[in-house]
Amino acid sequence: MIDRVEEAGPSGLASALMKKGALTSDWLPAFHAVPRHLFLPDAIWPGRAGMNRQTDRVLRSEEPEVWWSAVYRDAPITTQWDDGAHTGPGKGKVPSSSNSMPTMVFSMLDALNVGTGHKVLEIGTGTGWNAALLSHRVGAENVVTVEVDEASARDARGRLKAAGFEPLTVVGDGADGYAEGAPYDRVIATCSIGSVPRQWVAQTKPGGLIVAPWGPTYGGEAVARLAVAEDGTATGWFLGSSAFMRLRAQRTERKHVRAYLKGRKWPADGRQSMTSVSPDSVGDWPVMFAIGVQVPDAFPWAETYDDGSYTLWLRDTAVTSWATVDFVPRRKEFEVYQSGPRDLWDEVVAAYLWWDEQGRPGFERFGLTVDGDGERAWLDRPDNPVPVVAEP
Repeated sequence: MIDRVEEAGPSGLASALMKKGALTSDWLPAFHAVPRHLFLPDAIWPGRAGMNRQTDRVLRSEEPEVWWSAVYRDAPITTQWDDGAHTGPGKGKVPSSSNSMPTMVFSMLDALNVGTGHKVLEIGTGTGWNAALLSHRVGAENVVTVEVDEASARDARGRLKAAGFEPLTVVGDGADGYAEGAPYDRVIATCSIGSVPRQWVAQTKPGGLIVAPWGPTYGGEAVARLAVAEDGTATGWFLGSSAFMRLRAQRTERKHVRAYLKGRKWPADGRQSMTSVSPDSVGDWPVMFAIGVQVPDAFPWAETYDDGSYTLWLRDTAVTSWATVDFVPRRKEFEVYQSGPRDLWDEVVAAYLWWDEQGRPGFERFGLTVDGDGERAWLDRPDNPVPVVAEP
């Protein structure tokens, strides 16, 4: 039974990906030469298409058909929790490594526009599947892949070798790239970033491309495709929504609300007001992205209740300011409390209204430039930077 499932699995997934337009004909040989199942461990936590919600652990040794079905579904698969501290059963606190959703894998590879002879730097080896696909395309001798987690790197190296590929697998901080192998024609990240590491730009040849998921602290994330110029700058468009685990060097520690209340009960010293902008209006991925590039170093969290109401908490990373907005179904005004030097809800509302005035743009109208002055998001053209509502 399992053999028949295994025979049909890759073909069925390939057909689905091609219908979506994610898998193009030029990547089809790599897809078939590098089966996904060769790059997944015995223990996996299957996800759902378009979502980051994992199901409980599945062991191939105990449930081979369930495992196989998950592998050849167009959905992400978590392979590590809490930097390896949790192995199951059940789920850990924070997913820390995965095998990405196939649609996203092949969409990003297509955006990379990689060809024969190109030298490629991959940030985030993970399970090794993406590195194997690249190795099949350009030759393993032209692929360098960097992984911060020693155990993941070791396991991926073993899977790659077993599949017939031996790219250079480096254990190190992906934020540093790998200068010894530079310059590269292409750089691709399989983890998200909130700021493009300058080493990636410096290690990319003029005319080369960087493809990486980029997202602000607030939330919202999209794949950026940046072209590196002769002067060492990089600029380009966002291609579409994404949701990746953060580069470990750029993770942020988010303090509990009690750290903001300083031992007092909510609403503590919060300043009370009312708002006609619903918290529901600012919760979708594209608007979160637009808010995030305008409101630096702040993030949301929703405390939900059984009756359908919830409290939207806003906090800054400096642990100086917080705000709450109480959502109640069918109401047109919502109670707000704000505390600290930043009026975080006012900042979010200003950012939301700007986004609304621009015609509620999706990711495809935004771009990013990295240069000597830092990096900045822009709308429609590079000389039209997205405004920053307030400096942190």
